[in-house]
Amino acid sequence: MTKKTILSGIQPSGRLHIGNYFGAMRQHINMQAEGDTFYFIANYHSLTSLNDGKQLYQNTIDVTLDYLALGLDPKTATFFAQSDVPQVTELSWMLGTLCPVSLMEKGVSYKDKIAAGLKPNIGLFSYPILQAADILIYHSDVVPVGEDQKQNIEIARDLAGKFNRAYDGEYLKLPEEHIVKTVAIVPGIDGRKMSKSYQNTIPIFEEGKKLKKIIMSIQTDSKELEDPKDPDTDNVFALIKLFASKERQAEIADKYRAGGYGYGHAKLELLDLVNEYFGEAREKRKALENDLDYVKDVLREGGKKARTRAESVMEPIREATGIIRSF
Repeated sequence: MTKKTILSGIQPSGRLHIGNYFGAMRQHINMQAEGDTFYFIANYHSLTSLNDGKQLYQNTIDVTLDYLALGLDPKTATFFAQSDVPQVTELSWMLGTLCPVSLMEKGVSYKDKIAAGLKPNIGLFSYPILQAADILIYHSDVVPVGEDQKQNIEIARDLAGKFNRAYDGEYLKLPEEHIVKTVAIVPGIDGRKMSKSYQNTIPIFEEGKKLKKIIMSIQTDSKELEDPKDPDTDNVFALIKLFASKERQAEIADKYRAGGYGYGHAKLELLDLVNEYFGEAREKRKALENDLDYVKDVLREGGKKARTRAESVMEPIREATGIIRSF
């Protein structure tokens, strides 16, 4: 029985945080053996908001370090940089020639990013076309995404259908979305959704005094130490729930309701839980930092495998479209 191809990506737009982990990374790692998995670092996509070459390069290495440290096995999953597969941008152009402007104008993600303060540019506007090429170039069957990305999968399916009809063949496979049900919306230290754009994140691999300072700065209400507190409305407890067992959650919730338990106590418990959860991965990441040749080899080998798959998809597409390659 042929394995299903699973495809997902992550942007190297800054230090990855626990919202990234619980929202996507953990699911990627858990699913890596469930099919023929392709996970890519979406560095072309990052150019829509990051124009610092040295920073983007370092972010790409950091994302690779993070995934490997957290349990991604490059012998099981194909892990690579988007830019190592030139067929992606080739297909993106072809899809763009069939994409109505009105389809991009309906993009919810574009409107949300502009509302969040990103400057409008053509790359941001046509982002779903490049994302469609990312998905379609490997004949992906399953694409794990959050609810906010569901429309982009629908656009990928729409563009694949347009291409197949235009050239009268089954050149591109229509993917199915796999909606990732995250544990919860991960709150940032200010109570809003954790996001690099809000500068309210808890980096996965922060530690020591810096991590403690971040956690101790989580916003809470003004209840006094002796006052009973509602764990269900507290940002600190919402984060504790991500890390603690059901039994420990219940114990801490009881302390909240009993009074005599301050938010400072809860923050220290959260600190312990974060250190316990990511402790082993931190040590592995430090070891990997001292072996960057291996880290780059992972990307290099993943890129080779991804290019091979992408080229097998592009060959009949070039023939159908009449695009000539003389090499």
